[in-house]
Amino acid sequence: MQGSARHLVVLLHGYGADGNDLIELGAQWQRLLPQAAFVAPHAPGHIFGFPPGLGGGRQWFGLDSYDPELLRRDPHHAAQIYAAMQAGAEDVAPQLDAFLDAELKRHGLSGDRLALVGFSQGTMMALHVGLRREPTPAAILGYSGALLGGRLREEIRSRPPILLIHGDADDIVPIEAMFAALQGLTDADCPARFHVCPGLGHGIDSDGLQLGGAFLAEALARAI
Repeated sequence: MQGSARHLVVLLHGYGADGNDLIELGAQWQRLLPQAAFVAPHAPGHIFGFPPGLGGGRQWFGLDSYDPELLRRDPHHAAQIYAAMQAGAEDVAPQLDAFLDAELKRHGLSGDRLALVGFSQGTMMALHVGLRREPTPAAILGYSGALLGGRLREEIRSRPPILLIHGDADDIVPIEAMFAALQGLTDADCPARFHVCPGLGHGIDSDGLQLGGAFLAEALARAI
């Protein structure tokens, strides 16, 4: 019911999926976060010709130049790829910000009651948008993602609690992306916690789910 929630948790899906892919996390965390409303929007971009059966075929921005193997081999080129991806994130950020503002208003909540949770490309969007919002969100939780671009130090407006969780066997977004994100956040005076899931590929395991839920419960408890 409108106005009954004390917090808003927004779940941002990865490339090739849609909001239905992550909304189940809300059910998993509902007992830990009984006063939270959960919402999982669909990214605005369609991936035309996406193979059937592999998700909803949506994207927050295009990934035409993305090559995980190249990211592992050539860190310098990786920076160029992430810079190009940042341009896509910047294009869609106003739409996501407008959605977040509308959902907060619908629930009668201020922006400091917001937590952003992302997976893969959704983590990229959560970090890009969340670190540039005011007031400061209550938390950002990112699974299997990356920090885009190199202008965060100049553009950062918020420094919320952040937890990054990543599998060390991820062949889609290499774990090196998480360590680069941690360095970029530290350079912007926004240190983050992290957890490495041994043997995990591009996904969320039970340990990551448990740690993420506990992190959100801790962060949202402070935003009352």
